[in-house]
Amino acid sequence: MQLIVEQPAASWYKQQLELENGESVRIFVKLGGCSTVVPGLSLGVNKELPINPGLSTTVEGITFFIEEANLWYLDNKGLRITFDERHEEIDMIVE
Repeated sequence: MQLIVEQPAASWYKQQLELENGESVRIFVKLGGCSTVVPGLSLGVNKELPINPGLSTTVEGITFFIEEANLWYLDNKGLRITFDERHEEIDMIVE
């Protein structure tokens, strides 16, 4: 199980969330949204500090993490975050 944030996605988050090097982004499970993983739930992001990260990676000077308590959502799979340039949007792919 791993967290992969591709460089274009990290750059997009850095710009959109006005992040500085050394800051962090939490990926969390939220109610609602569109998901093929768990019906009625999806992933959200927020600029905040880690408390008990289960997975993390640092790209473009930003640490992206998922708290240990939210790892159940991935069901022992990995998460890849990409940026779709054609549609100018983030894709979160559980694989």
